[in-house]
Amino acid sequence: MNPDFGEVWVYLSASPLTALTITLVAYLLGDWIYQKSGRMPVLNPVLIAVIVITIGLTVTGIDYWTYFEGAQFVHFLLGPATVALAIPVARLLKTMRSGYGALAISLIAGSATAAISAVFIAEILQASEQTVLSLAPKSVTTPIAMGIAERIGGLPSLTAVCVIMTGIIGAMLGPYVLNAARITSWDARGFAMGVAAHGIGTARAIQINKNAGAFASLAIGLNGLATATLIPILYAVWQWWSA
Repeated sequence: MNPDFGEVWVYLSASPLTALTITLVAYLLGDWIYQKSGRMPVLNPVLIAVIVITIGLTVTGIDYWTYFEGAQFVHFLLGPATVALAIPVARLLKTMRSGYGALAISLIAGSATAAISAVFIAEILQASEQTVLSLAPKSVTTPIAMGIAERIGGLPSLTAVCVIMTGIIGAMLGPYVLNAARITSWDARGFAMGVAAHGIGTARAIQINKNAGAFASLAIGLNGLATATLIPILYAVWQWWSA
């Protein structure tokens, strides 16, 4: 490599603007592929962006933490974006007249199933106790999931990875599962995506249908609260059963 170009590349690789540009270009590429495919759920833009960025960092030799320092502005926007989900939820609650009981039952069933199924599968595969505990809160948004995992003895960093993968897989396969189950109501589809695939699933629901997005936004908040309440209880029961 030419010495002058090498010096320029070292500077650019450490520049926040470079990391931010890589992130935005990767997502725009993923969204372009998604739109060209006729919005096939399996070609989720987030998944494509992750793959593109991973390949790019590997090929160029840019350290992840160097990249993250530049791309953390996007990470910072996650907080305001999550808070902004309160807007469709507020509008939804103003127009809802019934169905709270059905939502409560669906929420508890979905939250408990997500945690118990993950633990059950991990136990069958003979995962370590710390791994099992890290998987339990995988279906809620990352900050809540990491806090739950730390409280019950899991590994927050592993939980964060599982949460991201759960969101991507849920956004990819969720529509196919809902179609197979013949669930046509946008309200039900949105709530299911919010419970199962947290923020990434909610983002997909918002882009597809307004009502689905509103119910997904409601679900992501309620599921965080339900999971933070249920998992410590289930963990205490599991400890008692194992004793």
